[in-house]
Amino acid sequence: MRSTTHRSGNKGFSLLEVLVTVVILSVALLGLAGLMLSSMRNNHSAYQRSQATWLAYDIIDRARANRNLALAGSYNIALTAATPVMTQEPDTPPVTFPIQVQDLAQWRGALAQALPGGTGSVAVTPANRTISVVIQWDDSRGAGGGTAQQFRVDSQL
Repeated sequence: MRSTTHRSGNKGFSLLEVLVTVVILSVALLGLAGLMLSSMRNNHSAYQRSQATWLAYDIIDRARANRNLALAGSYNIALTAATPVMTQEPDTPPVTFPIQVQDLAQWRGALAQALPGGTGSVAVTPANRTISVVIQWDDSRGAGGGTAQQFRVDSQL
């Protein structure tokens, strides 16, 4: 005779275990993807702050190299002021632009290239020989960043 044993209570149990495992693994992978996205966003925002720091010290070094011009106010530029233009008409004698115009034009160009919507201001106070640099850019992609992020450096000339 044949003996048959049926386990009617355990049918489909392993399939249910696999389904629960897949759901848990899916939620974990979605959480990991969210963490990666947040990390990349914060990393990019930190990179932009590093660029702003480097560019702020760049214009401070340029002003220190030409201290007399800076103390005379030649390096002062407002945040909303237009970038100095160093263009020359064709078929005209070469024009030598003053060093402060070259410095400010190159600095503002570097700001616009390195930071989205990047611009900056420089204010020199001759009485106490200080320089204040403010750099502003669009950090809307950063985590919790507003559209106008500002970085300020004050230093002695």
